[in-house]
Amino acid sequence: MRYVLAIDQGTTSSRAILFDETLKVTAIAQEEFAQHYPASGWVEHDVSDLWTTVAATCRGVIEKAGIDTADIASIGITNQRETVVVWDKDTGQPIHRAIVWQDRRTAAITTELREAGHEDMVTDRTGLLLDPYFSASKLKWILDEVDGAREKARAGKLLFGTVDSFLIWKLTGGRSHVTDATNACRTMLYDIRKGRWSTSIAKLLDIPMEMLPEVHDCAAEFGVTRSDLFGREIPIQGVAGDQQAATIGQACFKPGMLKSTYGTGCFALLNTGDEPVRSENRLLSTIAYQFEGKPTYALEGSIFVAGAVVQWLRDGLKMIRDAKETQPLAERADDTQNVVLVPAFVGLGAPYWNAECRGAVFGLTRNSGPEEFARAALESVGYQTRDLIEAMHADWQAPGGDATLRVDGGLSASDWAMQFLSDIIGAAVDRPQVLETTAMGAAWLAGMKAGVYPDMDGFADMWERERQFTPDMDDATRDRKYDAWKRAVAAAQQF
Repeated sequence: MRYVLAIDQGTTSSRAILFDETLKVTAIAQEEFAQHYPASGWVEHDVSDLWTTVAATCRGVIEKAGIDTADIASIGITNQRETVVVWDKDTGQPIHRAIVWQDRRTAAITTELREAGHEDMVTDRTGLLLDPYFSASKLKWILDEVDGAREKARAGKLLFGTVDSFLIWKLTGGRSHVTDATNACRTMLYDIRKGRWSTSIAKLLDIPMEMLPEVHDCAAEFGVTRSDLFGREIPIQGVAGDQQAATIGQACFKPGMLKSTYGTGCFALLNTGDEPVRSENRLLSTIAYQFEGKPTYALEGSIFVAGAVVQWLRDGLKMIRDAKETQPLAERADDTQNVVLVPAFVGLGAPYWNAECRGAVFGLTRNSGPEEFARAALESVGYQTRDLIEAMHADWQAPGGDATLRVDGGLSASDWAMQFLSDIIGAAVDRPQVLETTAMGAAWLAGMKAGVYPDMDGFADMWERERQFTPDMDDATRDRKYDAWKRAVAAAQQF
């Protein structure tokens, strides 16, 4: 039996998952790590935590499975996107904590660039909006704020990378400074049409090109691990940012196919084929995956708060002790009430992109309680997803495209939430047999490159549905509820 090791380095934890040669999960190891909030709107990770938890979970999952490392054919990596690491090329030491994708400290930088008229150029090249979410302004901030950083970078002594790039550098003992196209395209420094780093944007932000990694396909030779880590060298042959890895894991390989991942936030990607689509509705154009130098593009919408709204009920309001309690509470909610929750705790993502908006609750009565809050929380995820889908279809509609939405992530396990999602979007929702789609996408990339797994068509044939949810809400109710949501969002943005 041959195995593929998938490294899934996320925002709150690192996981290692072993897949066998039939793409079944053999073992999982996971470790959480600390989040650092040095100021309001700032989010950081200790870079050493990222590395030590990855190394520990890789060793742990091998021990847990009881296999010989000689049986591991390849390693695939998927990672939190946009998070920035800058490290010394000689010592390997980071010069600052990792600045996380959620961090908003660079809002003034992106606002200044927008007011100076640079957004059209940036969007045309990168498919992205000028927003602190992406890596470039975070990298500029580190170079501006850390003494001597820009001079060292110009001298070729500092390296920049998203988390995948840093992990590969550590795994290979500093022999490989590389990334893949899906991570590169989230930095706001990569020209997604020309397939290279943009010298114009790097110059605009005063970012030395010398510190940027080499960009590969998603399935490529990224290097081999140090022999002392796992007892032998293992090739790293698959890399994709987490949302693209989930798109791959869901086998969304045809134009018009759509997936949505429900974790802390929600990220929906619509495969648009060979050409990037310039959004008129403030969505992002991005690279879904790239093979043999040829990118496939997608429209992406990002919701900042999805599963996090359930955490808020638990940790903030203390209404529940466990996330699983939300479904039975929602089922008992009073149907005569229409409580609407806009979970804009850190602003609104696509298609609004309003960083200043904050959360609001509408429609409360004297009888509103935990049941109504639970239902409103789960419904908010469905409403936000419909916002994204409507914006996507306004930008691009595949001829005869399948309207089915494939879902994954922790919240997709909630039957109630997925049924409401189907009801409010008026389309089928498919939940796969394997919810570990992000790690599976990374594993398939590496295993396909290593010859363990079949090609794209063969992998697509392996995808299995666990359950399909179909709409069971009449049009009048659907329209009434969605109209209430839109009025609530409009009101929240006026506060």
